[in-house]
Amino acid sequence: MTVPIIETTDLVKTYMLGKIPVNALRGVNLKVEKGDFLAIIGPSGSGKSTLLNLLGALDKPTSGKVLIEGVDISTLNDNGLADLRLRIGFVFQFFNIIPRLTAKGNVELASSIVGLSKNERKKRAENLLETVGLKDRMNHKPSELSGGQRQRVAIARALANNPSFLLMDEPTGNIDSKTAKEIIGLVKGLNEEKGVTVIMITHDQNIASYAKRSVHMLDGVIIKEVNN
Repeated sequence: MTVPIIETTDLVKTYMLGKIPVNALRGVNLKVEKGDFLAIIGPSGSGKSTLLNLLGALDKPTSGKVLIEGVDISTLNDNGLADLRLRIGFVFQFFNIIPRLTAKGNVELASSIVGLSKNERKKRAENLLETVGLKDRMNHKPSELSGGQRQRVAIARALANNPSFLLMDEPTGNIDSKTAKEIIGLVKGLNEEKGVTVIMITHDQNIASYAKRSVHMLDGVIIKEVNN
């Protein structure tokens, strides 16, 4: 029996706002298989970003479990969590790429963490940037790239360590609608052609429709699941 990439069981996350408890997640059950492309949709305050942080091992649940490749993240120490995060590719709304480095330098830096040689890092960065359509822009710095091109760099960087899955937080939220379609088309291609597992947070129903399936969140729970 194949172990899911991600599985959550009765996931609860409660924050304290002063002395007032805020129930960000109220019992989320979710399963993501290898090769899936899942969109998590919901308005602000629905709990989708909290869920993403837990799926990325950036936070721990108040109760319930997050299993990543069969491992309960609450049982891991700081070193174990750090190692786990290296197997996750993160893509954020605001790119978070380093301004002083070229596109290739940004991708190479990501793979340097896992101890690849300089030649291996260079080759992998060039291959990934070609894959995301930046073969002719890999030696340009972020200031010389459009928003869509910067997001492509961020995607290439997220893939640098051959992650088990990509977590994408509103990846089209900071670019225009035409470029957003190009970016989400790229992600869909990576999923279909390369088998990259993708979990994407979005508030945009049109963007979510590119995924294989969608879960809709409201007030910290999943209220609907749809196969696209």
